Amino acid sequence: MPEVVEIPIELTRFQLPQAVQDRLQSLLDHQDRGYPLSHTEQQEAEGLVELAEFLSLLQLRSTRVVKQA
Repeated sequence: MPEVVEIPIELTRFQLPQAVQDRLQSLLDHQDRGYPLSHTEQQEAEGLVELAEFLSLLQLRSTRVVKQA
């Protein structure tokens, strides 16, 4: 039997903080202008993209669970 996990409704509205979104956009803009990112910047950008994707997935699943309830 699957385990039931209660998801707080606040997760359906959770987003990355604006400063984090701004940093990711800055890194992506820098790269789009043809400037290579340093190894550290690449790691940072990849980590921020993974975090954004994870939060989006969590938000979608939370929304689905709330709608089913």
